[in-house]
Amino acid sequence: MRLYLSSFRIGDHPDRLIELTGANRRTAVVANAVDHLAPADRQRSVAAELTALRELGLDPVELDLRRFAGAPDALRGELAGVGLVWLRGGNAFVLRHRLADSGLDQQLLDGLATDRFVVGGYSAGSCVLGRSLAGLEECDPITDLAQVAPGAPVIMDGLGLLDGTVVPHLASPEHPESTVLTAVAAKLRADGRKIIELRDGDVLFDRGAGPTLLPRSR
Repeated sequence: MRLYLSSFRIGDHPDRLIELTGANRRTAVVANAVDHLAPADRQRSVAAELTALRELGLDPVELDLRRFAGAPDALRGELAGVGLVWLRGGNAFVLRHRLADSGLDQQLLDGLATDRFVVGGYSAGSCVLGRSLAGLEECDPITDLAQVAPGAPVIMDGLGLLDGTVVPHLASPEHPESTVLTAVAAKLRADGRKIIELRDGDVLFDRGAGPTLLPRSR
């Protein structure tokens, strides 16, 4: 299992991401965590994401899960030959819904288990790989999910690849969500929940021996 999970954007260890991907730089960018944005804002967010990954030397193309709702076989074909699946940040509950609706949640688990590709991402993209999203609604409004998928159930379970609830942007005063997520982390600890704390710049890195925290460099 190969993972590169950041608190914010690429994080401070892009060389380790390139190391993980190796020669296959083809990257499927899942940006559905921002589906609740206005179309023009979403388009700008996706374009910026593709540019940032391209500047690292990757070959990114958006994989829009809205096209694959209820069509996991078609999605499987899109993933053939991909070296990296990159989960952009945004709203964790919107992203979790899209993963389940398209079947990408199970395909990520299968692909990691067989080492077909790397899974990377940040913020919400890291959160959905933990055991639970419960508590993160204090930061990521459930109403965003209701906006993009009226009537859809809220999925609180993550994919369980990480043993705990991922809480990003901690001790990161430059990030607007740092204060609310600090409160979320404190509440989860008080409730006896296991949390995985990430500061902006930090990266959880796994090349098969279990996740290691690569601390931020600033």
